[in-house]
Amino acid sequence: MTVAAILVAAGSGSRFGSELPKQFRTIANKPVIRHAAEALMRHVDLLQPVGDAAPIEAALEGLAIMPVVAGGATRQESVRNGLEALASHAPDHVLVHDAARPFVPEGTIEALLAELRESAGAIPAAPVADTLKRVDRGVIVETVPRAGLFRAQTPQAFRFETLLQAHRSGITDATDDASLLEAVGETVAVVPGSDDNIKLTYPADLVRLERIMAGPSVPHVGTGFDVHAFAEGRPLVLCGVTVPHDRGLAGHSDADVGIHALCDAIYGALAEGDIGRHFPPSEATWKDADSARFLVHARDRIAARGGRLANADVTLICERPKITPHAPAMIARLASLLDVAVERISVKATTTEKLGFTGRQEGIAAQAVVSILLPD
Repeated sequence: MTVAAILVAAGSGSRFGSELPKQFRTIANKPVIRHAAEALMRHVDLLQPVGDAAPIEAALEGLAIMPVVAGGATRQESVRNGLEALASHAPDHVLVHDAARPFVPEGTIEALLAELRESAGAIPAAPVADTLKRVDRGVIVETVPRAGLFRAQTPQAFRFETLLQAHRSGITDATDDASLLEAVGETVAVVPGSDDNIKLTYPADLVRLERIMAGPSVPHVGTGFDVHAFAEGRPLVLCGVTVPHDRGLAGHSDADVGIHALCDAIYGALAEGDIGRHFPPSEATWKDADSARFLVHARDRIAARGGRLANADVTLICERPKITPHAPAMIARLASLLDVAVERISVKATTTEKLGFTGRQEGIAAQAVVSILLPD
């Protein structure tokens, strides 16, 4: 028996409120679509992605997938494109799954395929627990009885030829593949769904999925501290942002004191030494290097350990320049380098009331604290 899967990734994710389509956002150190693909590949012989080829191929690099097929104007058209691409392979069964559903509960796919012995299709579905209201212009007009109502999920499973012919039937208003089979008179079975089988739709879903997919974790806290003296003739780079000032900072690299402290905090939380261990100042390779490279390395070390950054807090210590006007840009830059939401990053400044070397404007100091969640 040959089982294929269609991974539908053609949506723009407009409700998620991000320029990056939701299926390409990162959860537990992998793109959402890759989690979905890996869950399917444990059970199928052929995986057919549908959508924009370039980002899909990048997200699924290294996986044995079929050539990506372009999506259609609707989800139904996208699924049909996937089915037609698979037709020459004539699989017995096909799974249809949303790329924005990264977590497929254990046992779901086995249960779906088992139902195809008796039914043309099967879907996971969870009973509706909340009271349902029909609303018109902000006013309740009806309470809808919830008895017998279920929330349909994916992956959905079908006999391949039956689903292909249903898509070729000319029906164009199906909301999912199960409803298409209903429209042509076929029986579709239901297996138990799960509240954890979330379709990433809104930003709040991302937080919940991170908790589900990360599993049990232990918080690790790290601190970092760094100092650089002012130097003539160099740009002043702080937290990845070039700040207008009459002097820069002396150092082997670009002397970004904020990023250096942040890297040390991350390496400390991971118990992996400090920035000098990973990027020795004695090596010419790092002469005038952009410190963003160091932070990307630290970020990748978190990923390699199966962890995720909960938050980071950087304090810049100096009399001048004024940091506050540049803090939003610094936060955005650090969040981009660390691949986290800006809400997880803090950059602030303080002075030493004209005391010490920073008070005398001889240099800038920075301290950082991070919290990293690592698998237990």
